[in-house]
Amino acid sequence: MSSSSSNLPSLQPESATTTSGRPRFSIRLAAAIIVGNLLWLAPFIAGISVLLPARLEIIAPDEKISAIATLAMAGSLVALIANILFGALSDRTRSRLGRRSPWMILGSVASALSLYGLTVVGSVTGLVLLWCVFQFFLNAIVAPLIAIIPDRVPEKLRGTYSAIYGIGATIGAGVAGIIASRFITDPTTGLFIFGTAILFAGPLVTLIAPDHSNKNDPKAPLDRASLLRNFSFPRRGARNFYLALVGKLLFVLAMYSVTGYQLYILTDHFALAPLAAGAMIATIAGIQTVGSLLAGTIAGPLSDKFERRKAPVVGAALLLAIALIVPFFWHDSSSMIVFAVLGLGLAFGIFNAVDQALNYKVLPDPAAAAKDLGILNMANTGGQVLGPVVMSVAVVGFGGYSAGFLIAAGTAVLSAITISLIRGTR
Repeated sequence: MSSSSSNLPSLQPESATTTSGRPRFSIRLAAAIIVGNLLWLAPFIAGISVLLPARLEIIAPDEKISAIATLAMAGSLVALIANILFGALSDRTRSRLGRRSPWMILGSVASALSLYGLTVVGSVTGLVLLWCVFQFFLNAIVAPLIAIIPDRVPEKLRGTYSAIYGIGATIGAGVAGIIASRFITDPTTGLFIFGTAILFAGPLVTLIAPDHSNKNDPKAPLDRASLLRNFSFPRRGARNFYLALVGKLLFVLAMYSVTGYQLYILTDHFALAPLAAGAMIATIAGIQTVGSLLAGTIAGPLSDKFERRKAPVVGAALLLAIALIVPFFWHDSSSMIVFAVLGLGLAFGIFNAVDQALNYKVLPDPAAAAKDLGILNMANTGGQVLGPVVMSVAVVGFGGYSAGFLIAAGTAVLSAITISLIRGTR
């Protein structure tokens, strides 16, 4: 059963309420969430969607389709373990910097070194191994960062802060596409640039919005019950949790089955030249950034105002399904612009703005927030890396990218159905 959130150590560097009793909005905390999310997500998306495919085009062009699928599957397994591990470790950490910051700083340094390593390896095996190392330490940033919101933000503001988290994700995704597209013919330089960016993720979050020291807070004994609670999947009162997990996984998988292969879709399916494909990727990234920012900025506060968490997320999944159908019926590269507006802009923006707030509603145990949020974020990371596997199967086994669009649309509909089954929230 879930425990009371009052059992959580207080990590707020600022008061959670104003003198009138209304929840306090912290600009510093909002800025830290945006910066931290941007600086881990941009390198990840740039790597998996553009720079690694570009490296494989140089290193092993005949193996590129299967190699991307291998990267995705291996990274997914590593992310699953790392999300749970670093989430649980940060829940138990007591330090002068609080629970979350030490792990985010470690993750930033190790992730940067991994991306630097990807600039020098010259084999598919080397790329896969170093990408797995990167995925492992990346989640030392992600799992603690997500937990900052339930740590410090009152319930009535979590839709707004979820939107703020989504803004960081949106900017990160946009920056990733715009910058990475400039290095399609020189991916090693791009990897070095994004490696330097991720190096600052954890340190900047800690500097902008530092936690109070919690080194004197009591820590639960590390016995069998504690291990099960802190290092395992939730077992009681977790129906809504697992519906949210599966719904998120399906949504992200549907979207990234296309974005993870966008370079090959544009060059191999729509027959664009590499430079034209790079320009199109930059255009799509710009549309995603602007559209998601507008949609998310509106959807998050409205979610707080009307106390709706589930309905906007279901609507976003259905809108994504519509966006994915367009390239299936319209065999022209312009269809990807429509997909970008409806799917990457509106649907992704609404989803990013409200889904995180929905996740906080379904946590079965607030005292294990980072661990459970890490599991939920595993669906996010897993969808991003498993999406290319789905498209790979469609291309190889079902005759091409058109089948992939149709399968992705069906996956988005399944996401909407799954999330609609969550009880206790509207």
